[in-house]
Amino acid sequence: MSTISRRRARAGSVEVDDAWQGRALPALVRGDSTTDLSAWLAGNKPTVDGLAHRAGAVLFRGFGIDTPEKFRAFMEALSDDVLGYGERSSPRHEVTEGVYTSTDHPADQHIALHNEQSYTLDWPLRIVFSCQREATRGGRTPLADSRRVLARLSDSTAERFRERGVRYVRNYVPGISLTWQEAFQTGDRAAAEAYCERNGISWTWVDGDQLRTWQSRPAIHRHPLTGEETWFNHALFFHNSTLPEEVGEGLLSALGEENLPYHTYYGDGQRIEDEVVEEIRTAYAEETVGFDWRQGDVLVVENMLSAHAREPFEGPRRILAAMSDPRSAAGGAR
Repeated sequence: MSTISRRRARAGSVEVDDAWQGRALPALVRGDSTTDLSAWLAGNKPTVDGLAHRAGAVLFRGFGIDTPEKFRAFMEALSDDVLGYGERSSPRHEVTEGVYTSTDHPADQHIALHNEQSYTLDWPLRIVFSCQREATRGGRTPLADSRRVLARLSDSTAERFRERGVRYVRNYVPGISLTWQEAFQTGDRAAAEAYCERNGISWTWVDGDQLRTWQSRPAIHRHPLTGEETWFNHALFFHNSTLPEEVGEGLLSALGEENLPYHTYYGDGQRIEDEVVEEIRTAYAEETVGFDWRQGDVLVVENMLSAHAREPFEGPRRILAAMSDPRSAAGGAR
């Protein structure tokens, strides 16, 4: 890996640093609580966009964004299109309009690297995190540059996924995964079916009220603004082997493969070879970086350029999340 030269610039009372930890991801914008960050964003949008596209993520530190209301104001300054959370795969609840808990998974669970909602036909170009309170131990939000993850894959693996894509199979099993009612935000079976129909999702009802869905999506995309190819999918995240070994094997033994809460295949339904799964896992691991949260931090992640994760933690960690700038698989903004 080439050495990264550190570059700093000042814009008023704000310092911009694109290699503050000796690496590019994330870039840093540092200020203080006396700075009107919304006003600064309004006057420096090209700077922020350039940093985000080069680095894959930008950390805003020192501005005191430590309440949901301040975070919402930040989002309004960042984007004209702050999104709701649809076609859900993780438990979270809304704190204020467009602002959610980052996830309601238990603190002792690791959440693997993924690109938000890459299994859908419509996804956010940006996912943004706000640290209301840091953990006393652990709890970082690791990142991996999805362009570099793709570059680490062998030509044969990349071409296989480029041609075949990824198939996502989900079973909405109460007590094990999200229910279909939570995932689709409706208790009406006909409404859930209509959503699937509109969004290219196949479905069947199993044993009465258990829903099974499957959908095939591209694994590799081009970023609409930078034109770069990027590894943008949930192929590893939803693969049953990503769960802790005892959990994954237990689910497989108890439920059988067709009833797993989540599992992935090539887009044509064929099994992804074990060695390919491990190759992807290794590529992510080799590109993973992290930083320690501080209260008031905001992290803007270019969702198509960087994957994010969560480490287990101890203490009263509270990270909020918001999404913005919708993108459609049809090739444009929604």
